Amino acid sequence: MALNYVWIAFFLIAFVVALIRLIFFHDTAVFANIMTDMFSSAKTGAEISLGLAGIMTFWMGIMRVGENAGMINVFARAVSPFFSRLFPGVPKQHPAMGSIVTNFSANMLGLDNAATPVGLKAMKNLQELNPQPERATNAQIMFLVLNTAGMTIIPTSVIAMRLAMHAANPADIFIPTVIGTFISFMSGVIAVALYQRLNLFNLPSLVFFGGFGLVMWGLYAWMHNMPPADVATYTALLGGIVIFSVIVSFIALGMVKRINVYESFIDGAKDGFQTVVMIIPYLVAILVGISAFRVTGCMDYIVNGIGAVFAWMGLNTDFVPALPVGLMKTLSGGAARGLMVDVMKTHGPDSFVGRLACVMQGSTETTFYILAVYFGSVNIKDTRYALVCGLIADFIGVVAAIILGYIFFH
Repeated sequence: MALNYVWIAFFLIAFVVALIRLIFFHDTAVFANIMTDMFSSAKTGAEISLGLAGIMTFWMGIMRVGENAGMINVFARAVSPFFSRLFPGVPKQHPAMGSIVTNFSANMLGLDNAATPVGLKAMKNLQELNPQPERATNAQIMFLVLNTAGMTIIPTSVIAMRLAMHAANPADIFIPTVIGTFISFMSGVIAVALYQRLNLFNLPSLVFFGGFGLVMWGLYAWMHNMPPADVATYTALLGGIVIFSVIVSFIALGMVKRINVYESFIDGAKDGFQTVVMIIPYLVAILVGISAFRVTGCMDYIVNGIGAVFAWMGLNTDFVPALPVGLMKTLSGGAARGLMVDVMKTHGPDSFVGRLACVMQGSTETTFYILAVYFGSVNIKDTRYALVCGLIADFIGVVAAIILGYIFFH
C-alpha cells in the first residue's frame, strides 16, 4: 500500500511542478522532456531486466543445487545455539525453532523463494505459543526484526544489477555490503534485546558476534591504508573468491549427497528466468515514475535540501545523491531498486555514488513490507515495538553503508 501512494506521488508532484515551471518560468520544453525521459526510462527498465536473465537464471540454479544438497541444514546447525538464546520463550524442540533457524539460514544464502514460505510457517508456529492472538509476542517481534535487518552473505540481486549496468567489477561492493548488513542485523538484535532485557553476554552470542566482528576488523586493518582504486580491486577479488567458493561448495555437497546436480540446477534456473520476467513490469513502473519526478527537478530539490543540511553541519556531501535509496528501501525494495538503477544510470555504476547506492540497497531491508506480510499472515494487530526496532536497524544500516562507502570507495 505504501508503494502505491509513493508511485502516485511521483506523477502528481511531477505534474504540479511541471505546470509551475511552465506557467511561472516559461519552461516550454518541460513536458516534452518528461515524456522523452519517461519513454527512455521504460526502455532502460526492460533492457536491464532482460540483462539480468543470464545471471539470475544461473544463480537461481546454483541456489537450488545448494538447497537440495542440504546447505540450509548445514547453516541451521551452525547458528542454532545462538538462536536458542534469542528466543528463550520457544522450547528447543518446538517446530517454530526449526522454522526460525531455517528461515534465517535461507535468507543468509539469498534463497528468498525458500525463506519466505518458511518464514510464514515460523510465524504460524510462533502464533501457537501466543496467549494473546492479536498481540505480538516477544519471540515474534525478535523474528520479525531479524528479517527486517536482512542479513545476507551474498548480495546476489545487487551484483546482478551492477553486471547489467556494465560495472567494471560487479562484485566490488561485496565486502562493504556484507559488513553493512551485519551491522544492521546486530543493531536490530541489540535493540530488541534491550526491550526484552535479554542477556547477549553468553558464549554462543559472543562467538557469533565476535567472529563476524573479527572478520570485519581484519578486512578494515588490511584495506584502510590502501588507495581507493586498490581497495576496489581487492574487494572485487575477495568477493569473487568467496562467491565462487560458495558455488563450488554447493556443487561438491550435491555430489557427496548423490543428488542429480545438473537436474537440480535446471529446475532452479527455470525459476530464475521466470523471476526476471516478473521483475520487468515492476522495474519499468518505478523507473518511469522516478524519471518524471527527477526530470521536473523534484529529486534535485530533495537531494539538494538534504545536502544543504549536511553542508551546514560541516560534513562531506558526496554521499547525498545515494541517500534516497536508503530512505526508500524501508518502504519498498522495488522502489529502492529503481532508485539504485537511476543513480547508476546518472552517475555511473563505478562512481562513488553508484557503488554507495548499491551498498545501501544491500545493507537495509523493506521493514514496512515485511511487518505487513508476516504479521498479517497471523492477524497480529498490536505489533508493539517491532516497527521501532526495525527502523533502528534500517537507520544504522544506512549510516553504516555511508561510512563503509567512504572507507572502501572514496
